[in-house]
Amino acid sequence: MAKLYFKFGAMGSSKTANALMTKFNYEEKGKRVWLIKPALDDRDGVTILKSRIGLEAQADVIQIGDSLIEKCPKNIDVIICDECQFLTPEHVDDLRVLVSYHDIPVLCFGLRVDFSTALFPGSKRLFELADSITEIKSICRCGRKATVNTRFDSTGHVCTSGDQVVMGGNDVYESMCWTCRDRMIRENLTRDELD
Repeated sequence: MAKLYFKFGAMGSSKTANALMTKFNYEEKGKRVWLIKPALDDRDGVTILKSRIGLEAQADVIQIGDSLIEKCPKNIDVIICDECQFLTPEHVDDLRVLVSYHDIPVLCFGLRVDFSTALFPGSKRLFELADSITEIKSICRCGRKATVNTRFDSTGHVCTSGDQVVMGGNDVYESMCWTCRDRMIRENLTRDELD
């Protein structure tokens, strides 16, 4: 029986690499994979999924108003979605239907929370509907488990307000433990001043 999987982690936890390795493993067994990502993620090109370690693949792009039920290709064995935090709740509902009524396994990889520690709408809906929820762990520079995605301004200070989505990589974000992030805010430290 197919399941809806949500595999989440902080930035830099190799979510995209895991998604691409999973795609490879299915295809190596002769399975047909529908690799998708929300249009909002255009950092490496609109149709490209690229991990920090260099793995990459072409993906179908999901727009805000798309019906995934209508858009899903015929004879697909599995759906893999990267950056699933940017899905709408309606997209997640569609994925649930594809799992439950079309018997297609769906593996979603993405962030749990934004820079302010608020759930993304897509992640929230996945927590509500997923059959399996797994954390992909990463570490803070201090060695503790990283749980928050810290956004920095142009001076290197932690951003505590602003738009939920600002696209960027290591130049803008760092995954950290709560303690290090909180210390930076309390002591008004810059990214370079944190030891």
